[in-house]
Amino acid sequence: MMLKKQYIALFPALVMVGCTSQQAMQKPSKPVRQGNVQITQTQTIQVKPTPAPVIKPQPVAKPSYNSFSDWKSDFSMRALSSGYDASTVRRLMDSAYLNQQVISLDSGQPEFSKMPWEYVDSAVSDGRVSTGKRKFAEQRAFLSQLESQYGVSAETIAAIWGMESSYGVVTGNSDLPSALSSLAYDGRRQEFAETQLLSLATLLQRGDVSWSQLEGSWAGGMGQTQFIPGTWLEHGVDGDSNGHRNPWSTGDALASTANYLSNSGWVRGLAPFYEVTVPASFDYSVVGSKQPVARWAALGVDTIDDIYLDANTQMELWLPAGKDGPVLLLSPNFDVIKVYNNSSSYALGVSLLGKALAGQSGLRKSWPRYENPLSTSQVTRLQQRLTGAGYDTKGTDGIIGTNTRKAFQRWQADNAQTPDGFISQRSASSLTSW
Repeated sequence: MMLKKQYIALFPALVMVGCTSQQAMQKPSKPVRQGNVQITQTQTIQVKPTPAPVIKPQPVAKPSYNSFSDWKSDFSMRALSSGYDASTVRRLMDSAYLNQQVISLDSGQPEFSKMPWEYVDSAVSDGRVSTGKRKFAEQRAFLSQLESQYGVSAETIAAIWGMESSYGVVTGNSDLPSALSSLAYDGRRQEFAETQLLSLATLLQRGDVSWSQLEGSWAGGMGQTQFIPGTWLEHGVDGDSNGHRNPWSTGDALASTANYLSNSGWVRGLAPFYEVTVPASFDYSVVGSKQPVARWAALGVDTIDDIYLDANTQMELWLPAGKDGPVLLLSPNFDVIKVYNNSSSYALGVSLLGKALAGQSGLRKSWPRYENPLSTSQVTRLQQRLTGAGYDTKGTDGIIGTNTRKAFQRWQADNAQTPDGFISQRSASSLTSW
């Protein structure tokens, strides 16, 4: 491959609220040719500011309770003993009611896993893209300012805005105190939910969030880019310069998203992924591993678009739909997007929506839409049989995660299949049938 487009990597450091994101200066040296691959090596000078400490709420999780009222009383007592404002805590608990639907949603599992193209189709639907282009144009100057300040691409910020709330239109209609209290009382995620309630109390005390705005997702997401209270408390910024940090404000939400991604390690100027091709003789056992760009080039991995990449940048080769679908090199920024939702399909959806908003083309290789997903019970059976055969999936929860894919990939290599790690009705039939 011939890598032609200059790429200068900048590494943002963790910064605190109100601070400009750190940038690392890189000086490109003479390109190095390795076979038919031209790659750029760089020298990096990095300055790391000393971040101020962030004080996070530290609730003390308790065992199960006899009633929702018992939990509310105990939580209130613990919050007050930790120094939280009595009137704020009392008002939060007085308004909270037990929402059984939230508990059901938290414990529920889909009957079937989704294929990656189903998620992507929704992410880049005609309506989401057309509305997004209009919103992107309206906020272009502000998004460009955020890109300059934080290093996060304008289209990525806009894409998360679109994915999380349809550009501020759908921010959730669950009562947040009740949703978080229900999760805490249920006990499965008690420490998480109580921490979010304490963070919400802090946001209310300092006037960033008003009592009339306390509606969001059943899982605690708030505002136009669906921050949970604790994350907003740590990463929220005053984007519209009105003295408050409010997640329902467009300026605050977009600026805070940029700040959050920057704090999470976003690398300036690097796309989340690059579509590539692999040679016919490619060793698929390396799929899913992270290697320097130079190593991928030596293995014959070739970008579809001619670009320059830093030879030392660690990237992961991912085949979201196996050897018959698109082949992607994932950059560190792909993982950064997953701080919002720890799902590769979500990160791919955000990345492709961002490309669409910026007027760029999507994936070149077609999806193998003839493949069908496994049901939850089939995934559980697959995990049990893989583990029983010596390919440990680290649990049998009915969810296809990294450990299950890696175990299946090892099984494929030992059973005359291409070890691409792709699980479908066809590829896993011998392990899921009775």
